[in-house]
Order: sequence, then structure tokens, then C-alpha cells
Amino acid sequence: MKAMVLHQPHPVGENPLQFENVPTPAPGAHEIRIAVRVCGVCHTDLHTVEGEIALPKLPVIPGHQIAGVVDAVGQGVLSFRVGDRVGVPWLNWVDETCYYCTHGQENLCDNARFTGLHVDGGYAEYTLVNEKFAYRIPDVFTDAQVAPLLCGGVIGYRALRLSEVKPGERLGLYGFGSSAHIAIQIARHWGCEVYVFTRSAEHRALAQQLGAAWTGGAEVHPPQLIDAAVIFAPVGKLVLDALRVMRKGGTVATAGIYSTPIPEMDYALLYGERTVRSVANSTRPDVIDLLNVAAEIPVHTQVEMFPLADVNHALQRLKSGQINGAAVLQIGS
Repeated sequence: MKAMVLHQPHPVGENPLQFENVPTPAPGAHEIRIAVRVCGVCHTDLHTVEGEIALPKLPVIPGHQIAGVVDAVGQGVLSFRVGDRVGVPWLNWVDETCYYCTHGQENLCDNARFTGLHVDGGYAEYTLVNEKFAYRIPDVFTDAQVAPLLCGGVIGYRALRLSEVKPGERLGLYGFGSSAHIAIQIARHWGCEVYVFTRSAEHRALAQQLGAAWTGGAEVHPPQLIDAAVIFAPVGKLVLDALRVMRKGGTVATAGIYSTPIPEMDYALLYGERTVRSVANSTRPDVIDLLNVAAEIPVHTQVEMFPLADVNHALQRLKSGQINGAAVLQIGS
């Protein structure tokens, strides 16, 4: 099969992913093989190929926002049949026995494996996954529309919940890429007033189109204090920017797997029972809940399509903030 393979991390400007022919994998017990139709391009992929997060497997095929069709099933598979339309997100496997798995926090499992990091992902014509970690795609979505939901959407949904924003409250979103353009639609569905902080004029225009009450730079004081914030951009100083414009008792949720350091800050910014918390991965119930909510609204994902062989270019544009919405690779048909 054709795949884009990472042998060693390099800056995306050096085209770190190589277009290769590699063996097509065969499904083992309880695994399904998916003929990949599309795969979303995520900021986590960017951090992977540039080596900003630890790489437990090399070479590796990245990609963890996978939509496709079941092509083959291994022994013992009960949940899917050949021809079923399925999606695969970041969480690929957990041990189901550790403290976190038995306390409703499987996203924190110490032995968790992640798609496109510990196991080969979706920048390829085929991929494997245990049947417990694949999801039926709602009919309301095309393959390209659903791909960004499988990581950006799920993480944004979990971040909204962990920010403790309530219906009707004022929410700040910092950065407005793939995840935020989905999160704003959910927040608006909940009746929240949304302020979007971003440098990009194109991103501000999209935010306004999707219902933002106000847009501006992170250094600007918005019309009113916010009740909660979600930070999508991997910039540590944004935590301080959000705290400066947040009411007492509010929560800042940082949604990225990577961030630059958070600068030293005056304790007065945190005082008043403000909270700063990270968002780490997602659970299987998160995926199910997000797909149900997104289908109910329904969420509209804005996507820019790229052929598989052009994924280095897609990652370069993602890094420079030139993707308005989400980047998605067209792989199969």
C-alpha cells in the first residue's frame, strides 16, 4: 500500500514524511482493517513529525482522524462487518485494568496507545484498529466532514466540558483552527456568547461567520469579562492573557498536547479561585457523545483537501496558520 512514513523527526519545512510503498497490514484477533478514504491533518501530527512529543515508534505512519470502510476483519470481531463505514481517533488502545481505566479516566491510562504514534495511523491506504476503538460514522456526515471531528472535535468537546462553561455564559476561545471552529458551534448550540482571540484576519472572519460575538487579538481586553476559556494555540503566555480577562471562579482549559512554557505570573492573576487545567486525550464516551451532539446540531466542518502525497505541504500550511478550518487528506474513494 501507499503511505507517508516518518523515519526521523525534522522541521516540516524539510519535508520529513516520505511517500513509500509498504506492506498492507493483516488484521489480528479482534482487529478490523480499514480502507482509508480520508484522514484529517492535526496539530498533534505537526508536533509528532517535528519531534516535539516523544516518539515511541520509528518509523511510523502518522494520522489519527481516520474515516473509511471496513475492508477485512480478524478472528472474533463482533462489532463490524466488511463494508461498514467507520472512524478512528487518537485513542487506539488502553489496558482497561489500571487505576485510571477503572475510575472513568481511560484517557490517562499509563499504558495507552495512540493512533499514528504507538501504532501506524491514517496517512496510508489501509490501517488496523481493535474493534473497541472504532466508531460508526453518522450518516449526516461525509467522510471529509467527519474527519476533523475525530480529534479536533473530540478534544474541543472535552475541553468545553472541562472549562465548566455553562449554557448562556461567556466563553473565550484562544486560537481558531480545526478544533476551535468545531467548538464554537457546540458552544453556540449551548447558548454561550463566544469571544474569539486570534491574530489571523481570515480566522476572525470565519469565527464571526460561525457566530462569535466578538473577535480580536489576545492582548486586547474584550467588551466584558469571560466566564471560561479554552486555549487551542500552543502558546503558554495565552494562559496569562486568558486569566487577565476572566471573572473570579472561572476556568482556563488548555487543549493542546504541546505548549511553549507558561511564563511566571503574578499570583493575583490566579487568585479569586480561578483554575488552570490541561486537557489530555479523550475517552471512548467522549467520541460517542461528540458524534451524537455534532450530528444533532449538525456541526459543519470547513475543510481544505490535499492528496496524500502533499501532506508535508499541508503540515507546512498548518504550522504557518494558513488553514482556515481543517486540512484533510483524500486517500481512497
